[in-house]
Amino acid sequence: MKKRIGILGGTFNPPHIGHLMMANEALNALSLDEIRFMPNGVPPHKAVDMPVSDAERLAMLSIATAPYPYFKVEPYEINKGGISYTAITMRELTKREPEAAFYFIMGGDMIESLHTWHDIGTLNRLVTFVGFARPHTQAQTIYNVQMVDAPQFDISSTMLRRRFKEGRTVQFLIPEAVANYVREEGLYGATTTTSGH
Repeated sequence: MKKRIGILGGTFNPPHIGHLMMANEALNALSLDEIRFMPNGVPPHKAVDMPVSDAERLAMLSIATAPYPYFKVEPYEINKGGISYTAITMRELTKREPEAAFYFIMGGDMIESLHTWHDIGTLNRLVTFVGFARPHTQAQTIYNVQMVDAPQFDISSTMLRRRFKEGRTVQFLIPEAVANYVREEGLYGATTTTSGH
């Protein structure tokens, strides 16, 4: 029987509770063996101003996933460097692990733009798409996507970066150990004296 592996890509800048909950919902709904959090190199579909290094993003993901043995960090795109095209990445991962079945997990906004992705035909053959509707979106696509019915989380990394910078609380929005790392390293303009948890 093939190992069933979920891939959750993103910038994870920073990783937050919404990412962990999405991964856990997919893991349980689809009886997956593990979820791999795969931070992007340079995502082609969005202009990203990275206020932190790749090493810091990997460190935050490692901290966020450490308590969960079925969550792993997949550094492939970071290690490769350059622009990350999901089809190319998944081609390499399936070569590396031909006995695995891959499930590519995404939010509703990504589902609607699938038709614009690089080499989408290849990607469609390599993975099973797994979708989550985001608040205020209705995902529609011509591709077969297994939708997971899950609670809606309106948490974004952009919001968290702003909260850190403004010294506002991030309690219950981000794992406490990740918040502590952000403050200790002074990421996103946070300081160890920032008020709030």
